Amino acid sequence: ARGGKALGTTRKGVGPAFADKTARLGIRTGDLLDKEALLERLRSMLDYKNIILTKVYGVSPLSLDEVYAQYCQYGERLAPYIRETAIMLEEALSRGELVLLEGAQGTLLDPDFGTYPYTTSSSPLAGGGCLGAGLSPTRLTRILGVFKAYCTRVGGGPMPTELKDETGDLIRERAHEYGTTTGRPRRCGWFDAVAARFSTRINGFTGAAITRLDILDILPRLKIGSYL
Repeated sequence: ARGGKALGTTRKGVGPAFADKTARLGIRTGDLLDKEALLERLRSMLDYKNIILTKVYGVSPLSLDEVYAQYCQYGERLAPYIRETAIMLEEALSRGELVLLEGAQGTLLDPDFGTYPYTTSSSPLAGGGCLGAGLSPTRLTRILGVFKAYCTRVGGGPMPTELKDETGDLIRERAHEYGTTTGRPRRCGWFDAVAARFSTRINGFTGAAITRLDILDILPRLKIGSYL
């Protein structure tokens, strides 16, 4: 719908799901455990969604009975794995256990502090990990920043160090830099020290790990993006 201004997302419905969450329409995993409440939430959801499907996209409406039956199956399969994570993690920490949170994507895809609108829908920042897990930020003792020795990006958005030449192609093929979900070739470029510094500041990294240095060992000269 954006034409030449497409964001380059994976088109897996993540954005619409977060839009439903913000609009307080979304179905949460806990809803799957209460079939009566689930039916009412789905009824309200489909009353709204079917208008969009039929009036905007010109497709047939969804059947409440069919969707309800499908989601009941989801609930039965997922029930053994649904837990109140905030309580579970706090109890684990109180017992002296270690908890490791693994972030996804990258700082500049954050919808608030990233290269908006070329961002994801959730926060990949260290603070976002706390929100997603239900863990107090005061519980964090170490925050490790993980950087590739070069930059990559899938889809649209600014990338100052992008290599649109044979070097970029070489890095992509040598490192197999293709999107996990879409299979699209990732844009490759030199390490961006400006972006790394910003990421360090906004996340409060206490340490860093540089990965995939071996990918670059065949290049006679390496460059780094920095301030003028």
